[in-house]
Amino acid sequence: MRRPIETFFKAFFAALFLAGLPLAAPAQEAQSPRTILVLDASGSMWGQIDGKAKITIAQEVIRDLLQRLPEDQEIGLTVYGHRRKGDCADIETLIPPAAGNRDRIAAAVQTIRPKGKTPLSAAVIKAAEDLKYTEEAATVILISDGRETCELDPCEVGRKLEEAGIGFTAHVIGFDVAKPQDRAELQCLAEATGGTFRTASSAEELAAALEVVAEPEPVSVEFAAVEKGSGRPIEDQLIWTLKHEGSTLIDTEPQENGFTRDLLPGKGRVEVMRPADEAATQAEFTVGDQAMKVTLELPPLPPDITIEAPDKVGAGEVFPVRWQIRGGYVMGDDDRIAIAKPGAKAGESVLYVYNSTMQGDALDVKAPVTPGSYELRYVTYDRNGHRVLASRKLEVEPVSARLDFESPAPAGTGLEVRWEGPGSEKDIIAIAKPGAKVNEMVTFTFLLYSDGNDLVLKTPVTPGTYELRYVQNGNEKKILAAEPLVVEPVSASLDFRNPAPAGGKLEVQWEGPGDKDDFIAIAKPGAKANEKVAFAFLLYSDGNALTLDIPTAPGTYELRYVQNGKEKKSILAAEKLDVIPMTATLTAPDRAAPGSRIRVTWEGPGHRRDEIVIAKPGSDSVDSYAGVGEGSEVSLYAPTAKGDYEIRYVYGPLGKVLAKRPLKVE
Repeated sequence: MRRPIETFFKAFFAALFLAGLPLAAPAQEAQSPRTILVLDASGSMWGQIDGKAKITIAQEVIRDLLQRLPEDQEIGLTVYGHRRKGDCADIETLIPPAAGNRDRIAAAVQTIRPKGKTPLSAAVIKAAEDLKYTEEAATVILISDGRETCELDPCEVGRKLEEAGIGFTAHVIGFDVAKPQDRAELQCLAEATGGTFRTASSAEELAAALEVVAEPEPVSVEFAAVEKGSGRPIEDQLIWTLKHEGSTLIDTEPQENGFTRDLLPGKGRVEVMRPADEAATQAEFTVGDQAMKVTLELPPLPPDITIEAPDKVGAGEVFPVRWQIRGGYVMGDDDRIAIAKPGAKAGESVLYVYNSTMQGDALDVKAPVTPGSYELRYVTYDRNGHRVLASRKLEVEPVSARLDFESPAPAGTGLEVRWEGPGSEKDIIAIAKPGAKVNEMVTFTFLLYSDGNDLVLKTPVTPGTYELRYVQNGNEKKILAAEPLVVEPVSASLDFRNPAPAGGKLEVQWEGPGDKDDFIAIAKPGAKANEKVAFAFLLYSDGNALTLDIPTAPGTYELRYVQNGKEKKSILAAEKLDVIPMTATLTAPDRAAPGSRIRVTWEGPGHRRDEIVIAKPGSDSVDSYAGVGEGSEVSLYAPTAKGDYEIRYVYGPLGKVLAKRPLKVE
């Protein structure tokens, strides 16, 4: 049978008092915080539940409950809206918090007559200040039947009191609060301070609430530590420190990496420290009415890694590095060996060998080209960023170089150079303008292409005074040696047949520097050095002779010797070339038997794609053909069908008939 609603309210008030003001010693040793009851005496408290005014129910419940509290419990009473209508300042602490106040509070509550507004937020603030909430633990129990009507935000008030207070808690009871927005305000005030919020809008809800708050039960709370980033449980020895609201300090044994405690609802703080590296962290938590887990993260334990390498190396020198890893550390894909300035951040390096540590436990590293003091490091990178796992000092000492060569040297030719220096394959022998910056080069080649300590470097095509340099090529470049180099002008000459038939072959005899990259070109008069109609590299010369394809368009051209330098192209010789129209002649029999062999003598361009063909007059269909090949005579077969045909000389690149003569097959 359902009990009267008045009975539920009385039980509910009693339960909340039991939650905030222990009647007996709790499960943990605790000193109950001082408490003030804040009672709503606004005009709406004259509203009735089951025929009885809410203020009357509150008076009776509070009077009965006070008799059950311990005599030494420090409790006070604050009331709002009990003296004046429409006054948001109508807040009064009738009984300051102290022990032995039970009878005084019971008597004061009986005299209250609701009149005014609902400044519930300001009333909670006043109660907190009376309790000196910034200096010691304090509890406020607010009983209200409506929303804030004096413009303060209960949510914001709760957050600020929580931030400024030491163990401050506000429990809130909502009387017959119908609107969701009004209930949300009261609930936010309680939850912002870690307090309890309950409503009494129905018997069913009230019965469920009483199950939770009438006799608070300890809740199982699990504490665990994991590795940040991976989430793996930490297996190293840990030291825990736990402080729960009003309880004594709890220190666990060092070997524990997690533990479980039964705690009453309230706030607490847990700290964990790993003795191996003294890494520590902490977390605040609030115990509710459900079992919970508090997880703390510690950075991964630095592995035991040592690096083996020379104490001193030459600038730009390649030197061996070995490392040893002990313990359970597993190398990551982004581990690396790096060289950095002393004191630089973990992610800052002068140079590093990326992802190389996955190949084994040794590698070759190139030292910086700038002498000085550095750190050789083993660096890893994961979700926590860059971390230096091991390091050792490294002194980089100055190095020198020397160059031996002939000067002056002809422009655009190969210069033989003997060098001495660090000898890294990426180091450079370069030709530059005097005073040019280290990365400003006219021409260069890597030591990678040396034959021992000798290499060949092509001189510039522009005569003048230059510098031959040994450039150390690291993460930065440095000139180790520089010697003056004079580059002298060169000349060239060309000998060829002129005029030349269009589309034919032109044989050229040349004299000049003779570099394989130089070329003989046919170009339009006045064209730039890199503009050409036809060309061939000297690489394809037979001695000093070279053959070129003659343009198919008749006209006036230039035959050129072009020096092909890295920095530019220079025309060393240019001669006029007259290209005359293509012509051809054919000598062959006038008659032939069907399918018989015919010999044809020809004169013409002789292009490799040229052909001698037999076809019907006016037809593009070929009955027999033969490529011109070498020499001036071809052999082909007469058609098998009798009739009139013609023998043609066809220029292959254009498919153009240059000569023809009749042939009768009979």
